Amino acid sequence: MQQSNIDPKALRNALGTFTTGVTIITTKDGEGQAVGLTANSFNSVSLDPPLVLWSLAKTALSVPAFTSATHWNVHVLSSAQQELSNRFASKGEDKFSGLELDKGVSDAPLLQQCTARFQCRTAFTHDGGDHIIFIGEVIAFDQQDLPPLAFQSGQYAVTAKKPWQELKLSSASEALECSYSEDLLGYLLGRAHFQMLGRMQKTLSEQNITAMHFFALSVLAIQDDIGLNEINAHVDYTGQKIETQHMEELITQGAVQQIDGRYLLTEKGHQAALLHISEAKVIEQEMVAQLGEGDVMALKVILKRLIQQTDPGLPDLWANAS
Repeated sequence: MQQSNIDPKALRNALGTFTTGVTIITTKDGEGQAVGLTANSFNSVSLDPPLVLWSLAKTALSVPAFTSATHWNVHVLSSAQQELSNRFASKGEDKFSGLELDKGVSDAPLLQQCTARFQCRTAFTHDGGDHIIFIGEVIAFDQQDLPPLAFQSGQYAVTAKKPWQELKLSSASEALECSYSEDLLGYLLGRAHFQMLGRMQKTLSEQNITAMHFFALSVLAIQDDIGLNEINAHVDYTGQKIETQHMEELITQGAVQQIDGRYLLTEKGHQAALLHISEAKVIEQEMVAQLGEGDVMALKVILKRLIQQTDPGLPDLWANAS
């Protein structure tokens, strides 16, 4: 074979732009020990007969196990299984420790809670340069409605479905408005914000809670025993300012108490905050039902990145808030 002048690192980076799923391939070695590894080289070959393939580096310690195995399983990981992917991508640990396995058609380990699973019998192996290509016949498979874990340019990613139809508008005025703004991020974020929080506003109104009260309670639910300036530091992104009057109204309602100029939630305040969180969760679950779990997860990831990029000074208070 003629020597190539292609830079392997640059080629790997270019190939990495192709977004793939993430799989774990499992088998048993000659001594009956479970073997598994993370791979994104999985692909379909044929539907009739049902054939799939994946490749393994010739330097991998698991080469003897897979080359001698008659059966192996492919697990397409869900977006919730990133930690499992990391575990099977590492070396020097019992990767199957603590995992519950299902019984499959062979003795190859069969992991749970995956987006899809393909139980395979080795059909062919081929030399593929610095890799061995395994082609397997699918003898059983199953699938769950779980969003898949994706991998792109050396990083985990999430997928989102792109609608085939444009936004349907209810009036001519909306159509005129949208013709100029439907591709503007600010318009889309603003419209989604107000449409989604309409029901939330109903709950707040029933409790005689204004937007400023809500902001204050939200901050204190995560970190209380702080002063008004600290509270405002966490809501500065809204362009609003919580005044002493707002805090006094919350004290009158019995939701907040003040000690030495610092504010703390009362039990009533905690209950109010929990109610707000519960209502927000209900709205979120409705979004999941309408859009799908994968799309909602992708939306969260993108919004978190947007928040970090547009407000890098955001207080750490919100880092773990959901």
